[in-house]
Amino acid sequence: MNIQDIERSIIKKYRRELWSPFVKAIKEYELINEGDHIAVCVSGGKDSLLLAKLVQELHRHSDVKFDVSFISMNPGFSDYNLTELTKNCELMGIPIQVFNSNVFEVAEKLGKDYPCYLCARMRRGFLYNAAQQLGCNKIALGHHMDDVIETTLLNVFYASNYKTMLPKLKSTNFKGMELIRPMVYIKEEHIFRFIENAEIVPMNCGCTIACKVTPSKRREIKNLITNLRSVFPDVDKSIFNSAKNVNLNCVLGWKHKDTKYNYLDFYKEIELDEENE
Repeated sequence: MNIQDIERSIIKKYRRELWSPFVKAIKEYELINEGDHIAVCVSGGKDSLLLAKLVQELHRHSDVKFDVSFISMNPGFSDYNLTELTKNCELMGIPIQVFNSNVFEVAEKLGKDYPCYLCARMRRGFLYNAAQQLGCNKIALGHHMDDVIETTLLNVFYASNYKTMLPKLKSTNFKGMELIRPMVYIKEEHIFRFIENAEIVPMNCGCTIACKVTPSKRREIKNLITNLRSVFPDVDKSIFNSAKNVNLNCVLGWKHKDTKYNYLDFYKEIELDEENE
């Protein structure tokens, strides 16, 4: 498929599945504003390739004027994966800038058993730094709805807390920088369909986790949600929307900034009908 057909499919064929939820998230969470300079982070996977095209199309047609740069961090890819990354970006008309690093090497040494968390943190820091050098004030990542609900359940099951993946947040280490996730309303299954239709073969992250050599809790959660979906088709929406409907009157405790609160601190002030609990 040529570049014109790929771009046309985003706006027309996949308008309901991709373009509309993308625009909805941007408007609802005020992700892109006049004068922004956004660094779209492209890993070479299906999600980031789609994100790059969505932002590129918005940049061309939006009444909101903003600048965009497309950046990729080479954490130590094999020659094959690096070639695949640049080839796919060329096929999709994405003018990418590649920055080299040794993240894979460091993550393998310092986080040998479970390097994913360390790798992700290092890669994000590197991307923030590269974006700042280019004069950007935001980085955009390709997390989608499935990532959000998987993260929510990972926190519930393995971290004993209720914490989700936010559409935007301010960087604590890079002053004036924000992270945005414009694809939080897009389902992964629709990304798969778009990529297959575009005849693009995306790369994985190039590490042993992606190759399923070592265990992955996220993969376990993904399988669990798939099983739940067979019984309750809308389980994805319910988990996602639960983060919008937290009732503080009915939780044992919560945290705001660095302060922890217990429901007993407010017990005398709470009036709740136990029948409606």
